[in-house]
Amino acid sequence: MPSEPLVLGFDTSAAHCAAALLLGDRVLAARAEPMARGQAERLMPLLEEVLAEAGHVWGDLARIGVGVGPGNFTGIRIGVSAARGLALALDIPAIGVSGFEIIAEAEGPDAIPAIPAPQGQAYTWRDGAPAFVAVEDLPGAAGLPEPQEMARHIARVATRAEAAPAPVPLYVKPADAAPPRDAPPEIVDDLG
Repeated sequence: MPSEPLVLGFDTSAAHCAAALLLGDRVLAARAEPMARGQAERLMPLLEEVLAEAGHVWGDLARIGVGVGPGNFTGIRIGVSAARGLALALDIPAIGVSGFEIIAEAEGPDAIPAIPAPQGQAYTWRDGAPAFVAVEDLPGAAGLPEPQEMARHIARVATRAEAAPAPVPLYVKPADAAPPRDAPPEIVDDLG
């Protein structure tokens, strides 16, 4: 294993699948593919391609960084699940990196983040917590970089981060899911 940490960063929190492999601060390989659907099927092959392009294998990794949102509910869950599974299998830490941390890494710690959200809204950071606000309330705010750059920033943040509990999705608001149409099943206490 190299003396500098080999870190794989990836993100599926929006309409893309992106990954970057860093050795210390040097980018060895990076890829991003736009996609509205299919991240679950494409993520692992993409990660293997990035590793192979740089001449490395899974066992060379020192840690994993993953984008935890805010963003697409299903996409976030795909990325976080993959990172947690890989971390367990490889016995290495997985570090969750929020979009707010990505913007701070890319634009500086004083940047006002504006992460795209549905219906003309944006996710931002206010008073020490994530918030959901109208885009027009964030003049001069910084957005997320392109997906390949996001993956690079995720890996950079993960390289410096202290090992933490397993990453979890960052949800600023509840998922936009329709309530079930069918009534829930009846629970019967008496089996006799």
